[in-house]
Order: sequence, then C-alpha cells, then structure tokens
Amino acid sequence: MSATVLFVGAGDLAARCAAALAAALSADPAGPLAGARLVGLRRAIDALPPGFEGLAGDYADPAVAPRVAALAPEFVVTTFKPLGRDEAGYRRGFADAARYLAEGFAARPPRQVLFVSSTRVYAEQDGGWVDETSSLATAATDPAAAQIVAAEDALAAVAPVARLRCAGIYGGADGFLQRRVASGSLCPPTPVHYSNRIHRDDVGGFLAHLLTAAAKGSALAPAYNVVDDCPVPQAEVEAWLAEQLGVPEGERRYDARPLSRGHKRLRNRRLHESGYRLRYPDYRAGYAAALAAAGT
Repeated sequence: MSATVLFVGAGDLAARCAAALAAALSADPAGPLAGARLVGLRRAIDALPPGFEGLAGDYADPAVAPRVAALAPEFVVTTFKPLGRDEAGYRRGFADAARYLAEGFAARPPRQVLFVSSTRVYAEQDGGWVDETSSLATAATDPAAAQIVAAEDALAAVAPVARLRCAGIYGGADGFLQRRVASGSLCPPTPVHYSNRIHRDDVGGFLAHLLTAAAKGSALAPAYNVVDDCPVPQAEVEAWLAEQLGVPEGERRYDARPLSRGHKRLRNRRLHESGYRLRYPDYRAGYAAALAAAGT
C-alpha cells in the first residue's frame, strides 16, 4: 500500500517538496515513496499545488485534528505560521495547533514528523556560532520562540520528530530584499550583524530528502539547521546585491533601522551528514538564480 504524506499548512514549501519528490522518483521509479498519496491541509484547498488531495480546514481549529488523524498518515510535514506577531499569536499558530495534532495522533502516531521550525529558537543573540545542540530561547528571553519550541515538543511527545530549523527563507524573483536594495536602501556595515539564509528550493529539496530517508527506514536526527554554508555580515550580502542590481555608489544610503533582535552564525553539519547536497550553498548562488528568474 502506498504511503500517505500529510502536509499541514500546504503552501509553497509543500509544492517544492512535491517537485523534489517527483524528480527523485523520475530517477528511481521504484523509490520508497513511489505512488505516495500527498494530502494538503489548508483553508483554501483550491490553491493546493498540482498532485495534492485537499483537506479543507484550519490547523489551529481543534475540530480539525480528528479529521487529520482519521487519515492515519505515515509521514507528516508541518509548516505552521503565527496567527499574530505577539506571544499569543505564536501560541495559537504553533503550540496550540501542535497540541491539537498531537492529541489526534496519540492513538496512531505517524512514522515520522518533519517540523519546519526556525533558527529563532536558539538563545544566542551576539553573533556566536550555533549548532543543533546549542541552548534554546526561553519564555523569559523570547516568548514567541518559546511557543515554537513548545510546538516541537508537543509533537515529539507522540511521534518521532525531525525539527528543520530554517534560517531566512528566500528565493523569490521579486523578494523584499532585492526591492529594498534596488531602491538604494542598505544596512550599515557596522556594527557587524551576521545573517543566515536558505533558498526555498533547498528547503523543499531537504524535506524530500528526509522523507525519502525516513521511508527507507533510516533514523533521522532530532534537529537540523537548514541553512546554507555561508553565514556572513548582512552588509556584505546587500553590497553584493547592490552591485548585481547596478545601484550606483552615489545612490546608496545606509538605513539606521535595527536589523533584528539579535544575530548568530549557524553550522549545518547535520544537513551535510544526511547526504543532502545544497543546490545553493551560499547567497551568491541563490540570489544569482533569483535575479536570473526576475530577468535582472
């Protein structure tokens, strides 16, 4: 019998994961996920990617959990989003939603859950190096991040969970950063503020890679930093983009806005040890592809 893969919050990353799975099956038609049933849970199922069955509903609604559990999926991919920028919004969109799913799956847990998380969960804020064993944020230091951690833990209490802690996901042909830099607005070079990122195609590709590994029976790590190989100062990224976009030196201005609440440099050793090969290992490769798609 073919496996059922449930995507909770089936949007862009689900589509990219499905495309990567299809490419893998083209190379190996007898792969472990051949004929897999892809089911997407989202409010508007008419917007689902091709090849998905739709399950209409809001994952933050506790009434949806029994319907999800009735599918008895072998594999689950969660892409939760906050329902507001404050702690309450993160609680509803992450911790509460995960708890509802966990309660639904208690009687028949999936074989593997892939939880698309965030590198925000790490406590480091001063530019230090971070791996998957580093300290996590607490409710006292970052209440919103603590709700993400609570969501991870809620699902891990009932099923094996691989936490995909993603840095800033980018890759759109007309992304916010490209638009801002094209307007001449850049962040200042000092104080140094490190940034990490991952191209959206690599997130989708890594999801497909881990799903395939889990379907083969491989044990996944409890967490992966889903980032490229090149944590660098944000000013370096923006200066390079300004060159690619042809923004003259005289038209560049430094914006004194705070970049974020803190910064860190992320190691991705476990991602490489899994056997996944990054399609875009640094910002130059990733943004060059995005600019090419935009015809820049």
